[in-house]
Amino acid sequence: MYDAILFDLDGTLVDTETLAVAAGLAAFAAAGHPVDMEFMHRLVGIDGPTSARIIAAHRPDLDLAHFDTIWRADFNARMHESLALKPGVTELLTHATHLPRALVTSSRRVEAHAKLGKVGLHTTFAQVITVDDVSHAKPHPEPYLLAASLLGVSPARCLVFEDSEAGSEAAHRAGMVVVQVPDVVPSQGRWAHHLAEDLLAGARAAGLI
Repeated sequence: MYDAILFDLDGTLVDTETLAVAAGLAAFAAAGHPVDMEFMHRLVGIDGPTSARIIAAHRPDLDLAHFDTIWRADFNARMHESLALKPGVTELLTHATHLPRALVTSSRRVEAHAKLGKVGLHTTFAQVITVDDVSHAKPHPEPYLLAASLLGVSPARCLVFEDSEAGSEAAHRAGMVVVQVPDVVPSQGRWAHHLAEDLLAGARAAGLI
């Protein structure tokens, strides 16, 4: 049914979103600008520059550079201590060994490869597309279209696993089949062909396993 499988990274393969949200809440509080969980959910699944613009609009008096330093340091500490794979990742990747695989993430290149190395996935993907490789980040379809082009497959023959609205929209707009497994932000699956409670359930719904 598919010629390739494409994966998001944060919140889909690795459990970083919960760490990032917790670190973000702490950083906002430490900077004297506490926010609620609803605001943090607005930052999930988007690239750094877009996130910075949202924060600046919401907290115009916040020293963004200082805040980013606090948030990044706390997040890196949490990630160093407890970064883990999401449930079902190992089993799903085992089922998908017969198909080319690509990673499509809104993380920066250095950060993405560091996360992959930490959880032992650094040799798993034929292509790794990061926000550094595109002109337009998710929810624009460019990252997913680039992945399909580099793999030499039709977008319509690609199966995508995502957690966020932005990522699911990007893959859907690229013409791909989308499995969405929501992580820290609930979803009604507007952009998903299959909305699932976990990766393996999504793979079954999409006919992969």
